[in-house]
Formats: sequence, structure tokens, C-alpha cells
Amino acid sequence: MKISRLSTRRLAGLWTAVLGVILAAAASAVAWLVLGAGQGPGQAVGQALHLVVWIFAVTAVICFCAWIWLNRELHRRELDAAALPERPEFYDYSLLDLPRHMQELDGRTLRSLDFTVFDTETTGLRPSQGDELISIGAVGVHGGEVAESRSFDEFINPGMDIPKASIRIHGITDDMVADKPGADAVVPRFRAFVGDTVLVAHNAAFDLTFLKLKEAETGARFDHVVLDTLLISVFLDRDTDDHSLETIAKRHGVTIENRHSAVGDAVATAQIFAAMLERLEARGVSTLDQLIRACDEMVAVRKLQARM
Repeated sequence: MKISRLSTRRLAGLWTAVLGVILAAAASAVAWLVLGAGQGPGQAVGQALHLVVWIFAVTAVICFCAWIWLNRELHRRELDAAALPERPEFYDYSLLDLPRHMQELDGRTLRSLDFTVFDTETTGLRPSQGDELISIGAVGVHGGEVAESRSFDEFINPGMDIPKASIRIHGITDDMVADKPGADAVVPRFRAFVGDTVLVAHNAAFDLTFLKLKEAETGARFDHVVLDTLLISVFLDRDTDDHSLETIAKRHGVTIENRHSAVGDAVATAQIFAAMLERLEARGVSTLDQLIRACDEMVAVRKLQARM
């Protein structure tokens, strides 16, 4: 294995061992010289050898203890998603402007509609450059309430190694997806789960891009009405620039459990969306058509904020 492909933890272990050997050798050399001064050759050699063995033994114990601590600390940091940055916003909001063949839903109140709130985890942030889905999670919302009994949670084998930088965010390893089905099986099942509901996601253009790229391969088309909680947040709180999932959750009193898992983020987004409905109604936005038009206006606002 090339050094460039070694993990951070393996490199740390390698350097810990090398440093331990160097320190032990240096200490042994000093001990040999000190003990050899002013003593007979036989006596000096015996004492020096004894001290060398003792120095190497103590150094080995210290290095082993240091490696255990360092290994645990690096592993914790690799999987500590709480301190990681948000997924960057995707401004290709044209993906949300899908054929709205469900015009009969436009005039209905939001509380009378069925929604599917979903999230994905992926191998990376570049869907058009080969990154793949590795997890889809979703939960239903009906009557303005989260229906956790209606949920979807599946891993996907991406057919490629999951980069360590991505594992650090979501904690999904190659072993966890090795025996899971591919996107060609999971995406159609998710499409069947969605049915004719309205889709909801946070930073929806990102997740939707991955699904749209799988349409030709799977035959599962996603031509639903799609709502984005990021855009709704911009509409409700346009006086702030922070519309990350964590910040929106805090504003609405939602605790995110299992952050950076697809189903965990989907449940949190659903709870946020349910809380948003009350605020939208207070703003005079109570129908799907009104909310779609409000979100369309926020696309221009968000693009303008991105340039500033």
C-alpha cells in the first residue's frame, strides 16, 4: 500500500512507532556512553545492556499507551459529525421547477396534503461527476403532523469506495453497504413509497439532482412538486443569512437526532416543516399554490444573497 493511501490513523501509528524507536535508541546510546566511562569493559557492557533493555521496554509501553489515546481521538474526530460544516447550498433551483401536473392540488390547503420529507447521504458533493447515493431516508407529514409510522430508511451500495472525507461526515463505511442493494433496486422502491405526495427536503436541489440522474437507469421518474425548507426559511426569516439545518431547527425548537443520517435529517426536516406551517398560515400562506409562489420569489432572493 502506498503511503499516500494510508489513513490518518495508520500514519499517526507509524510515526509514533518510529519516534519511539528513535528516542529509545538515543537514550540507549547516551546510557552506554555514560556507563562506559570510568568502568571496566565487562561491567560497563553488562550494565549498559540491562539499561538498554529497560529503556526500550519503558519506551514501548509509553508509545503503546500514546497510540491507544491517539487512535481513539482520531477515530472520534473522523466520526464526529456534530462539529462538521453544513452541506453547501445548491443554487440550481431550476430542478425544483418541475412539470406541475398536479394542478388540482394547487388550491388545496397545506394541511390537507400528504408530504414526503426526505434526505440522502452520498459519496460526495458532485453528482454529475460520479458521486453516488449511499442512503435514502424519508418520513411522511399529514395534517400538519409528522407521521413517523410512515418512514423509509435504506442503505445503497454505491459500487465504489466511499471516500474517508465523506465517512467523516455521515459515518457510513464500505462494510455497512457491502451487502446492500444498488440504486437500481432502492430508488424504484423509494419512488413507490413517495407515491403522489408532495416532496419536501432541505437544500432540495442537491438531493433531487441525485434522484433525477437515476431516472434513466431505474425508470423511476420524480416529477413531483418539490418544496425546499431552505427557501421557506428564507421567506420566513429573510433578516438572517443563516439557513443551515441546525440553525433552522433551533429557531423552531427542534432537536436533531442522528445528525447526518438520511432518516435522522429527514425526521428533523419534517418536524421543522410542520412547525413552519403555523408560521406560514400566520403570514397568509395556507395553500400549496401560495407557498410555491413564495418559494419562487425566494429563489431570486437567495441567488442575490449568494452574489453579495
